[in-house]
Amino acid sequence: MYGDSPMDHSESIYRIIPPKPVPLIKPPMHRSKYDPNTPPTASTFHSRGTTHPTLSNLEGIHSDKPVADLSARTMGSAPGTARSVPTGYLKTKGMKVPTLADVKRTNPDLLRPSSLSARMKPAVPARHETPIHNLVTSKNFVVANAVETILSTPRQPVDSGKDYLRKEDYGKVPKYLEHIKRDIQDEFDYIRQLQQQQQDATKSLATPMDELERLELIEGLKAKWEKMNTGYQAATHLTKLDTVGKIKRKEKFEVALQQIEKDIERLNRKNIIIDATY
Repeated sequence: MYGDSPMDHSESIYRIIPPKPVPLIKPPMHRSKYDPNTPPTASTFHSRGTTHPTLSNLEGIHSDKPVADLSARTMGSAPGTARSVPTGYLKTKGMKVPTLADVKRTNPDLLRPSSLSARMKPAVPARHETPIHNLVTSKNFVVANAVETILSTPRQPVDSGKDYLRKEDYGKVPKYLEHIKRDIQDEFDYIRQLQQQQQDATKSLATPMDELERLELIEGLKAKWEKMNTGYQAATHLTKLDTVGKIKRKEKFEVALQQIEKDIERLNRKNIIIDATY
């Protein structure tokens, strides 16, 4: 509608009478169901200067702060708390310490120890305990020690160690080596089996050539040689090979004749084997 826009400042008949103000209904204040004094979860404010970890109250089960507030953890003490009291100065007459003689005379029980420690040295003999004097022996200790040493049997060495030569498995091959040797032998057998299979497969493909087939090949090669030789002999009357084509043609005939002669020589051998893998 015209004039309803808030950015429209032109005069309008609809704005002559101002609208009635609508009172705002204030909603009730939100109050959490949780305790407002509960410390926050994963708090780091208490960790400085304490032995607690960097984070506290990860589960949110603390009802009070993990580390209680100290008196110095504020913005400062109250003014005047550090002021000295004029009447609380140190007085010498009122704080007299009794001397040792006074304690012995008035209260000797304070000097008695509460517990006695065990005596480390023997007691000093009393005055009436007179030791025995002038005791002299006629024993010759040098001779006695010599005789005792001569008559004594030599000390046998004490064998406290274990004799490994008397073990049950001494000189025997350890079990783990037997397992390793068995595994290696199994691998060798498997490789040998694969090689044998490969040899059998190649032997089945190699067959001896039939004699009739050999003779037919020789006859065919001889006929081919006669044909190539006829062409070669027809060009031998040329004494001057002045073109590249003549030279190439002569070389071609010579190579072909040599190859046919080699093939005829191979087929003239005995026991010719044909390999079907090629």
